[in-house]
Amino acid sequence: MKKITATIAIILASIFMLHAQGYVPSEENLRNRKEFSEARFGIFIHWGIYSMLGDGEWAMHNLPMTFEEYSHLAAGFYPSRFDAKEWVKLFKEAGAKYMTITSRHHDGFSMFATKASPYNIVDATPFRRDVLKELSEACAEEGLKLNFYYSHLDWSRNDYYPRGNTGRAAGRPEEGDWNSYLNFMNAQLTELLTNYGPIGCIWFDGVWDKGGSHEEIERTWKLSEQYRMIHSIQPGVLIGNNHHLGVFEGEDMQMFEQDLPGQNTAGHSANSVVSETLPLETCVTMNGNWGYQVRDKAYKSVADLIRLLVKAASNNANLLLNIGPRPDGTIPEEAAQRLKAMGKWLEKYGETIYGTTGGFMKEQSWGVTTRKDNRLYIHVLNPSETILVPFSGSRLLSAVSFDDGSKVRFTQLPEGIVLTLPERQEGQTDQIITLTFRQLQ
Repeated sequence: MKKITATIAIILASIFMLHAQGYVPSEENLRNRKEFSEARFGIFIHWGIYSMLGDGEWAMHNLPMTFEEYSHLAAGFYPSRFDAKEWVKLFKEAGAKYMTITSRHHDGFSMFATKASPYNIVDATPFRRDVLKELSEACAEEGLKLNFYYSHLDWSRNDYYPRGNTGRAAGRPEEGDWNSYLNFMNAQLTELLTNYGPIGCIWFDGVWDKGGSHEEIERTWKLSEQYRMIHSIQPGVLIGNNHHLGVFEGEDMQMFEQDLPGQNTAGHSANSVVSETLPLETCVTMNGNWGYQVRDKAYKSVADLIRLLVKAASNNANLLLNIGPRPDGTIPEEAAQRLKAMGKWLEKYGETIYGTTGGFMKEQSWGVTTRKDNRLYIHVLNPSETILVPFSGSRLLSAVSFDDGSKVRFTQLPEGIVLTLPERQEGQTDQIITLTFRQLQ
């Protein structure tokens, strides 16, 4: 008995020490962070029964609809043209290295086979197929990482109580068991991390619904416990949370919604301090909506999307580019065409994006920079004849056009490097000059 008691004491002491030390990522997790940072381009998919309304992923809240009425959509959801292999091949052709898909959005409908709720694509629809399982198999076949978006917020469940600031017209009773809801989420997360192979990232969203400070959010949602559970199942999986705040303990990456790191043009990042140690990601819609919106034809041009990708890389961030598939399971033609065009661009210029870090300077009037080893890639996004690259401290060995390897005239001055650019090709989005230094610190 004394020996058993001593053993328990040692275990408890070890647990206490782990908590005292805080989160320590596994070696696999650190490797995955590096791989994630080098990927630089991923595809975001917002897809659910809300696509049937053609009014975006917030349709239940915005229209508004009661949950009872909204839930009937499930009985008619039959994406007859969904083809996981076709999707993944398109994303690979686009040059993407991973995809992130909504496993469950704020409407509470699960896009996977879950035993935690009958309100899912297998049990509640005539389609009866697990699209996440099919995508996990297709991604494994094509070598793409699969990530799962998961909403902390839920407009459908009575145990999501106290109610938050959204989905108030759902018609739910003013009572509920919050601990039951927390247990439900953890049961679903366990399924996602157990039944779909190695997952690249769990991408959380929705804790902002109840508001609160950093400490209040942690206390309400018990994030540290949830994060420990996730890492106990798959130590290598990355955890990110779109809470628009600074990083919480246990998170392995930081994302920014509709903005580059450090910017706040969309109004979501006012209280977000950019991490200097974690991988970064910028998620952006291809048009104006995350979920399918039948009237939204305001797609960003290919040139604008390439500029977004380049600027994200120059900020040490990945670009997670969103698409809202139609209710029949197809990718809108406007999105597919842009993805293919981006893929062609990356076939030629991917060296200046994949595996790079940001350059040594913030965005200039002429453009941005990325870096790899002893090379600095100058991305001239705005047509110029002569530019100043405000960088000094290392001897420049050569300056050449990335397109054809021709030499570019340069002068190295105390305040930086002056480049006299060759004639820009007609319609060229990004004129790239490769600077090779003796050594870059």
